[in-house]
Amino acid sequence: MPNNHSPSSLDDLAVFIAVTEAGGFRSAARRLGLSASTVSETIARLEGQIGVPLLNRTTRSVRPTEVGRRMAERLGPLLSGARAAIDEAASTGNEVRGRLKLNVPGAVMVDILPPLIAGFLQRHPGVRVEVMVDDRLVDITAQDCDAGIRYGEHLAQDMIAIPIGPRRQTGALAASPAYLARRGIPRHPSDLLHHDCIRIRFASGALSEWEFGRDGDRISIDPPARIVVGAAASAAAIDLAIRGQGIISVFGNWLEPHLQSGALVPVLQDWWIEFDGPRLYFSNRFMPTPLRAFVDFIASNRSENA
Repeated sequence: MPNNHSPSSLDDLAVFIAVTEAGGFRSAARRLGLSASTVSETIARLEGQIGVPLLNRTTRSVRPTEVGRRMAERLGPLLSGARAAIDEAASTGNEVRGRLKLNVPGAVMVDILPPLIAGFLQRHPGVRVEVMVDDRLVDITAQDCDAGIRYGEHLAQDMIAIPIGPRRQTGALAASPAYLARRGIPRHPSDLLHHDCIRIRFASGALSEWEFGRDGDRISIDPPARIVVGAAASAAAIDLAIRGQGIISVFGNWLEPHLQSGALVPVLQDWWIEFDGPRLYFSNRFMPTPLRAFVDFIASNRSENA
């Protein structure tokens, strides 16, 4: 029977949200800086107070029940608003305090976001930054995130989006000199169908086709994958290309240091295409103080490097 005389604390609810996001007690405990037993006891206490199970537990995973899922969807925005109010109160004068939580794709973690975070924290040492890496477009409010970073996806009307990092990026192909000496140099995108290719698989499970463009012509190729590497291990995929295991197609800025050193050689460079760079997006309904400071930092950083 539920104990209606013991209302759930915000801390208990925050633990519940952390478990649903992390998919397990141990992962949530590491994120929160608590013991796994404390997290488990908190969830048990919360379920006892409410009177219904919120999580389905198996030996491999922890997933919310239907009631738990609906509860998490409603709690996310409420906890974000409460945290924003606390951060607003804690930020006095020129000192910004509080948490900034971002949902980002793995692509920006290679060389775009880390230096921005480092510079931002140097300017605002009172801010705590949490980065949730996910290649899927998620509801940032439901995930208790202040903002997200994405490439070109359609965003809801209540979202504001600003460029972060380079305004334009390039999809580039490269291979090691040894591989090209052994297998030959492709002259046309269709030649890739007869080469060893290193493909990147995103969290959604998709293997995106390789796109090319020249003189108004656009071509999409689905080359055979000799090696498939998850997006989280893109650095390993580039290393395999350097070791002569095949041709790789990734962001040009990822390959630039290796092209300059000669470890990799550009392939089909006159067919490379450009696309819009990443954008930081967030709700126009409210902006927590740490997020406002981060947006201001991005603007000043862009003007300094213009």
